[in-house]
Amino acid sequence: MNKTKILLIAVLTVVLASCSGGKSGGKPNFGDNEYAVRTVQGQNADLQTTYPATIKGVQDVEIRPKVSGFITKLCVKEGQQVKAGQLLFVIDNVTYAAAVRQAKAAVNAAKAQLNTARLTYKNSEKLFKNNVIGSYELQSSKNAMESAAAQLAQAEAAYVSAKQNLDFCFVTSPANGVIGDLPYRVGALVSASSQQPLTTVSNNSTMQVYFSMTEKDLLDMTKTAGGVNAAISSYPAVKLQLADGSIYNHPGKVATVSGVIDPTTGTVSMRADFPNPERVLKTGASGSIVVPHTATSAVIVPQDAVVEVQDKHFVYVVGKDNKVKYTPVEINSQNDGKNYIITSGLHIGDRFVVNGVSSLQDGMEIKPLTEAQYADKLKKTEELGEAQGDLGKLKKAFGK
Repeated sequence: MNKTKILLIAVLTVVLASCSGGKSGGKPNFGDNEYAVRTVQGQNADLQTTYPATIKGVQDVEIRPKVSGFITKLCVKEGQQVKAGQLLFVIDNVTYAAAVRQAKAAVNAAKAQLNTARLTYKNSEKLFKNNVIGSYELQSSKNAMESAAAQLAQAEAAYVSAKQNLDFCFVTSPANGVIGDLPYRVGALVSASSQQPLTTVSNNSTMQVYFSMTEKDLLDMTKTAGGVNAAISSYPAVKLQLADGSIYNHPGKVATVSGVIDPTTGTVSMRADFPNPERVLKTGASGSIVVPHTATSAVIVPQDAVVEVQDKHFVYVVGKDNKVKYTPVEINSQNDGKNYIITSGLHIGDRFVVNGVSSLQDGMEIKPLTEAQYADKLKKTEELGEAQGDLGKLKKAFGK
């Protein structure tokens, strides 16, 4: 039994001694000067640009009273769906109802006076034809009839005004939507001069999301499309990132672009419309508009290949003599978290080091490997590490 233990350990020891492995300078130590190298090739890259945004309903209507009085009835709740014409509030209407009755009585009295004045004028016409009265008396009776007609019109106008004030006591919704906050309750005194509205009715079947684009981005967009209207019609569908970081599950469409650039910020206001069938979006919420676009013939490198020093970025470019050069590059601020798009400093056909850049120095000569070769050697190194672990377990098991 002891001979078997010794034999197993000896075999593993020989196998492990035939290979060496480890890590040095941020890469596996399968060759101090062996590095994975990639040749730059132009390719398409899917990018996205984000803009802070505010969300509003397609119609947000502040409900304000037109008459003064105490709220006697509250007919809705916060967040309730309402339809146009639905009763929301009732304001104390006793005084206004009395004013309507008074105005109606004044109309009836004015009608009676007009009827009397009309009879008097007709009678005066007969007397004038029979030469009983003169033209002065006839004209006076006519003037009295016209005055009575004017008084009736004035009384009817007062009645319409009183009736309208009474109607204003019954506050209804002007549109379909959702009820907002209700700062006033039953018993509260409200008037047209109240600082806060009674509530807000928000039509949120479609939400309008406002964001601002820089003047440069707007110019780029319009030049490419051939005008603002053409740019809007050809603009890609946009996404909405909510406050919790999630992406809203319905795409939106840019609908309008303001014709005025804000001189203080150098931006132009834009609006995108989003359907809201589940009523997830709320008026007053915030988020970010995500605009996707594709960069053609882009120079893309892994982020692991880029060295960042004080907000500056560098890559190790491999020359014809296989010596590396510490090369500054400019990157696009938009990235996918794994790769950078190089805007300057690196060109199609250049070779650069992909892995282990932390162990490189400017002017150092390396032995280039393809990424496949590098991955294969890395796999063998990992297998070697596992074998070393197994050997340790065996030694422990056999008391060695």
